[in-house]
Amino acid sequence: MIFSQLESTALTLLLEQRAALAQKLLLSLEELNDAEFDRRWGEASARRADACDACLVQTIPGEAVASKARALLK
Repeated sequence: MIFSQLESTALTLLLEQRAALAQKLLLSLEELNDAEFDRRWGEASARRADACDACLVQTIPGEAVASKARALLK
């Protein structure tokens, strides 16, 4: 299964199921040593930067994100 198919399938799960899956995925990252974690984080960051540079994703200004977060916390 390719990543996009896996992602699409995961997004169809119920909220509780997605939360449980997210928790398991996050916990699996703790099994990595610091060097491996840093390497993988760097690769993911580079992919995201490349997608932004190629206009493949819609970016949201930081202030808009912060404003929405503040509104949600009220």
